[in-house]
Amino acid sequence: MRSLGCAICFVGALAASTAAEAQTRGKRGNQDQQSSGYVAPVKKEEKRFPLGQSWIAVSLNNKSLGGTERPAFTLDDQFRVRGFGGCNSFSATAFPLKEQGLAVGPLAMTKRSCDAAVMATEQAFFTALRTSAKWDTVIGSLVIKGPNGELKFERSL
Repeated sequence: MRSLGCAICFVGALAASTAAEAQTRGKRGNQDQQSSGYVAPVKKEEKRFPLGQSWIAVSLNNKSLGGTERPAFTLDDQFRVRGFGGCNSFSATAFPLKEQGLAVGPLAMTKRSCDAAVMATEQAFFTALRTSAKWDTVIGSLVIKGPNGELKFERSL
């Protein structure tokens, strides 16, 4: 019994010694990293998805959208998008994904007919919006990117 007690004391002392040594190595490692100029990377903080805000289109594929009938939308707290494509009104769902991904559901829209140029711009807008994959906020602007184009928006009232 006495030898068992000594063995337990020895194992306890060994574990304490190993833990103290590991802690000392950890401190030394941090000092070595600091003296060598190594800076641990800072974890990138996720941006907040812009819920409860209204946006008006500024450009589509880096081409400025002018005029009074620019595409615009509002994104509410239930992930519903409601807006205007330039000729027709539309609605859809838009869910943020990890790493600033974006999933936009099928679009429900009116069937109004407008000038051919307006309709072409609207179709390109809807295609880029529906197939969007990523979003980002850059200096107060919302940028939505996907395989069919890049949309840039500014905040609207």
